[in-house]
Amino acid sequence: MQRSLWLLLAAQLAALGGSSALLQNPEVLMVQTNHRVMLTCEAKTFPTNVRIYWLRRHQALSAGSHYEFLAFWDPTKKTVYGKEVTPEKLTAFRNSSRYTLSLLNVKPADSGVYFCMTVGNPDLTFGKGTQLSVVDVLPTTAQPTKKTTLKKKVCRMPSPVTRKGPSCAPLIVGLLVAGILVLLVSLGVAIHLYCLWRRARLRLLKQFYK
Repeated sequence: MQRSLWLLLAAQLAALGGSSALLQNPEVLMVQTNHRVMLTCEAKTFPTNVRIYWLRRHQALSAGSHYEFLAFWDPTKKTVYGKEVTPEKLTAFRNSSRYTLSLLNVKPADSGVYFCMTVGNPDLTFGKGTQLSVVDVLPTTAQPTKKTTLKKKVCRMPSPVTRKGPSCAPLIVGLLVAGILVLLVSLGVAIHLYCLWRRARLRLLKQFYK
């Protein structure tokens, strides 16, 4: 009856948020089926003889949320397990101020929020929890698509050493030929006009000396 009472109190405190005195890592974890999971709880501000309890909540926080007692670590008794917990599946141990909960061959049924907690007099202190999700296949992360950029063609002058871009020689030759044609046409027009002027002048002189 006493254990059921403090489990109920722990559930009520979990709804209010965990304490920073117990630091749980990681906050969120997704693993594949049949893998091993290591959940840690740092208790640096507590004495070395403190008991650390591990709880699991399967459902989202609601009026019907169920908290399951898994195990606690005791300096004298070492690890004490819950009624339905097998030591081959779950292990709790301590290393200095770090307490670890190890889960072997996890299944989707092991998914839930795992809390570490201490029982004081009269206060209960526990961490903010670790959200564990066990899936058969890990989701794949979509690779970001690379934007294709069109390369601008750079017209480069011909170089005797290297030519990194398309040659501009045909364009230059074309411009030179067009310029020469324009000059020839202009010269022809000028010669034609000069001839017309000369004929008109001769006719005028002939009329003047008659």
